[in-house]
Amino acid sequence: MDSQKLSMQKTANYTALVVGATGIAGSNLAAKLLENRWTVYGLSRNPKNDIKGLQPIAADLLLTESLTNALMDVAPTHVFFTTWMRNDTEEENIRVNSAMIRNLLNVLSAKKSVKHVSLVTGLKHYLGPFDAYAKAGTLPETPLREEQPRLDIPNFYYAQEDEVYEAAARDGFSWNIHRPHTLIGNAIGNAMNMGATLAVYASICKHEGTPFIWPGSEAQWNGISDVTDAKVLADQMIWAANNPEAHNTAFNSTNGDVFRWKWLWPKIAAWFQIEFEGYHDTIKPLETVLDKKQAVWREITKENQLIEEDLNQLASAWHTDLDLGRPLEVMTDMSRSRKLGFTVYKDTKDSFFELFTELRNDQIIP
Repeated sequence: MDSQKLSMQKTANYTALVVGATGIAGSNLAAKLLENRWTVYGLSRNPKNDIKGLQPIAADLLLTESLTNALMDVAPTHVFFTTWMRNDTEEENIRVNSAMIRNLLNVLSAKKSVKHVSLVTGLKHYLGPFDAYAKAGTLPETPLREEQPRLDIPNFYYAQEDEVYEAAARDGFSWNIHRPHTLIGNAIGNAMNMGATLAVYASICKHEGTPFIWPGSEAQWNGISDVTDAKVLADQMIWAANNPEAHNTAFNSTNGDVFRWKWLWPKIAAWFQIEFEGYHDTIKPLETVLDKKQAVWREITKENQLIEEDLNQLASAWHTDLDLGRPLEVMTDMSRSRKLGFTVYKDTKDSFFELFTELRNDQIIP
């Protein structure tokens, strides 16, 4: 029997619980797992039925009783935790987001079914919460590498990791931590969606005949950056979960290329057939611009028969501003996973253009 058939037989016996299955990371992961013949449950507070084969579960991660009831008949072999909840302070982020992981793994502990847990965090592991690295005056050395020590400041990513480590020691499962940069992918209603945010902004610029103005910092405009296609992250998560040599390890996750925004920004403008303006003297927050465009977006949706007229369901300008307003260039080192055999690569320009095409085909943008 060839290795492909053996692999298919192996994964056919796997049951995945994707936590946050409606988000960018979770939805793309669920689709990839289903392609690989996994049994896949998707846990969310408000599940959707838009992924064929996904078995949705509605539950509140902060309520143990809700989780216990929802997971009564579910015994996953693999847990993929891809969600978080934004709060007003980092202390609240720590309390709430660690509780979500702890509650879930405690409920699953009694089943003794879990063999592996994967947690998605991100580059704030190295940078710290935005206010911290923007104000402290101490910036990390780039490229960012997995072996860099934790920062000596509160960070909910660290609290999430510690919950996984504690449960793994108790229950004997293996784990992986995945640290993507900005995720590029299709997921409506997601709280951190740069690709959709820029698509909506560009569509408004085209409608009004105004230039596509760079909202971020000089360091980001001129410096080297990278991003993470959600499908690349999904591939890495499945690869790591399936490879014992990769277990119990943290991995950076990016497309594998690097770029400068001053190169990519004009190309995005050209895709939408609009003029652009680069960095000039100061940051020009996108949130300030889009906060005033709800009526314009409703007009655009009516004219083009689009399916979502609520601008806030599509754009998360606050998050795009945080990413593009960073006071340093940010790129990551991918050597650790490359050495172990993960070689998936994606051209970042293609990540954006493929997403824009999907959004247009889905009648999200004109």
